[in-house]
Amino acid sequence: MKLTVFQKILWVLAGVATAAFAYLMLWSEYRPARIEEGSVPFEARFELTDHSGVVRTQNDFAGKWMLVFFGFTNCPDVCPTTLSEVAAVQEGLGNQSNQVQPIFISIDPERDTPAVLAEYVPLFDAGIIGLTGTPEQIAQTSRTFPIFYERIEQAAAPDGYTMGHTSHLFLFNEEGGFVQSWSYGTPAEEILADLEQRL
Repeated sequence: MKLTVFQKILWVLAGVATAAFAYLMLWSEYRPARIEEGSVPFEARFELTDHSGVVRTQNDFAGKWMLVFFGFTNCPDVCPTTLSEVAAVQEGLGNQSNQVQPIFISIDPERDTPAVLAEYVPLFDAGIIGLTGTPEQIAQTSRTFPIFYERIEQAAAPDGYTMGHTSHLFLFNEEGGFVQSWSYGTPAEEILADLEQRL
């Protein structure tokens, strides 16, 4: 069957779109996947505003383990699922939960103001602190950790866009040094077992 020029163009565009999607998926997992325990160390560094309007840095959490996740409040699945897992971990830790501070850093500062985060993070009932900032502050923080994120135009999404982002959950020790990361979908039981061995 002979393809018309229009059909050929459609096939090329479909191929380009598929390749671009595959690239984004691989890239979003690439950087955190290289960061493993015992690899080149890095520390949590940020200066952002929490959901009560207070400016926070990593020094505010010195002496505590930090569970850090990057996401956005309009995220339909990955973010609420991961934060629910974090809540389950905190519940499973029992009295030891006061040694761990869960932190949710928004990669969507345009929509995720402190007021929006103040309504969102309490939904998970795990003492999660929501952090946001200017686009420049979020970009700087993403380079420090490091994570990947980008705005994706999507007509059906709220305000016409969604966010693509790294979906790993990061663990930092009491000094703010990187310890471990878990990919999206890691069961809360596995994260809990790992944490209990470290606390």
